[in-house]
Amino acid sequence: MPMSSSTKEKPERTLVLCVDRDDDVGIKAKIKTPILGRKENLNAAVNLALQDPEEPDANAIFEAIRIFDRLAETSESKESCQIATISGSDIGGVGADRKLVSQLNDVLKGFHASDVVLVTDGYTDEAILPLVQSRVPVTSVRRIVVKHSELIEETAAVFSRYLKMLWQNPRYSRIAFGLPGILLIVLGILSVYGVQPTHLGIAFLIVIGVVFVVKGFGVDKAARGFYKWVREYSPPPLPVQIAGFSAAAGILLVLVGCYLGGVSVANTIPKLEPSPVEWGQWLSHLPRLTGEFISESILSIVIGICVLLSGRAIREFFERDPRLWRTIVIVVLVAWSWAIFSQAAQVLIKETEQEKAVYVTRLFSTIIIGILLTVGVTFVTFLLHRRFAGFFREKEIEVEEFKEG
Repeated sequence: MPMSSSTKEKPERTLVLCVDRDDDVGIKAKIKTPILGRKENLNAAVNLALQDPEEPDANAIFEAIRIFDRLAETSESKESCQIATISGSDIGGVGADRKLVSQLNDVLKGFHASDVVLVTDGYTDEAILPLVQSRVPVTSVRRIVVKHSELIEETAAVFSRYLKMLWQNPRYSRIAFGLPGILLIVLGILSVYGVQPTHLGIAFLIVIGVVFVVKGFGVDKAARGFYKWVREYSPPPLPVQIAGFSAAAGILLVLVGCYLGGVSVANTIPKLEPSPVEWGQWLSHLPRLTGEFISESILSIVIGICVLLSGRAIREFFERDPRLWRTIVIVVLVAWSWAIFSQAAQVLIKETEQEKAVYVTRLFSTIIIGILLTVGVTFVTFLLHRRFAGFFREKEIEVEEFKEG
């Protein structure tokens, strides 16, 4: 009796999985994993081999492609097999395993494999195999080991290549040279204060240690990179430089103003009568302390903000930005706020009611003048905006075209 469709076995779907636990594909070839498909894996293997012809992971990917081609020839459909490459991290350990598991889960979501053919470079099978087997059965493991001649000359050549890799690869040089370098430096310094060896031996230890540290941790490469950055540094346009300098100067002036205000408050506290001890006494003196802070700091703070905004206004002028008029109005208002805050500070500082009344009157007058000044500046900038509208029209057209695009 023929079996029903519900009782038929699911077709086999084989995944040829290449694992690069130390992420040489990402570090050397700058290729993001997981890599799916024969063409993508072939490109990754070629790029990795071009970056490092002796890289075992490139050979592992080529072997995975070869296995995939054989399976594709014998499979009933092209969808029954797939090839993928996943990677871990150069730091190794738990972080690398978690990244491998995450990428494997992403691959299995797109291709529901019934079994896996695992391809590795051989030395990480014990760590990788359980991670894969816990999620999909592994039917075959292929270990790729680069073959070398047994001749003494070729053995020496291979040894020199590995020694060069230890010296130039930061991942290995930090351990092979960086840590011994630190140890030699420590021993050299301790020998100065403890054991009494010859000074020549101490100098040798320290120099060799510094060399190992510099090379092991890539200090020389970092220094070369910094020198190259300084040599090739291209300054931004002049308006941007002006705006940046004015912003730095303005922030510095604001900080100086806050410092002056804090010094004034610190000098006023010993003069308070009665001397504050409890919270209630501090609260009673809070208005005067606030006034002292504002009185000493407001000028520097206002100048700092005006300098910052002025640099922005200069940049907007050169860039033909219509926001220039709004910035000009803000600069004028901030500048006039100095008078308002100064009068308010005197109201808080003065102790007699007669003196407070005088400064309250001045404060009201200053506020009214500020309102009239705001209206006048706004009206003038409105007229100037209409008068010089053509100067900013080109910029507005560019903005509209950008939004439409």
